[in-house]
Amino acid sequence: METDLNDLVKDALALNATHASLVEVEKIPFSEDFRRLCEQNSCGSYDKNWMCPPMVGPVNNLIKRALGFNQGLLFQTVHQLEDSFDWEGMQEGQANHEKIFRRILEHVKSNNIFNEILPLSVGPCMYCQKCAYLIKKKCYFPDKSVSSVEAYGINVTALVKDYGIPYYNGQNTVSYVGLILFKM
Repeated sequence: METDLNDLVKDALALNATHASLVEVEKIPFSEDFRRLCEQNSCGSYDKNWMCPPMVGPVNNLIKRALGFNQGLLFQTVHQLEDSFDWEGMQEGQANHEKIFRRILEHVKSNNIFNEILPLSVGPCMYCQKCAYLIKKKCYFPDKSVSSVEAYGINVTALVKDYGIPYYNGQNTVSYVGLILFKM
């Protein structure tokens, strides 16, 4: 089984992740402070998406849920920008990260070696162009919806550093993180 897990890192890199590592869930640095960033609407998605606060649920429940998993696949994508104010490039980078994240997620699911997985990415769920929450409807694709690492109270900066992944990848770049937790 260990070989299969190490192959996940290689596969994530082959699927265009820039960096990847296996993580032990018990070592993930959780802090409710990071969830507060969501609640302060720092990304603009608070109360606008089923997978964002407040609808995703209380942070203590989410942390408890995450701690019910054993290991995870942590990966990062890095995207070049024209300059540090290239907002359009940042959005394109996030959209590209979303495509890579979905490919890696489908690959992890297709291995059929896990009893359960919990996929987490950056920012709001982007599966639908417009979240059903905005029109007071139930999520159209609950099996495809993904919450963010921040909504789960994960200190992303500490997490990537703990696993040898650089948080800063050079001038005029933007980096995004994905984390897929799993149970055997």
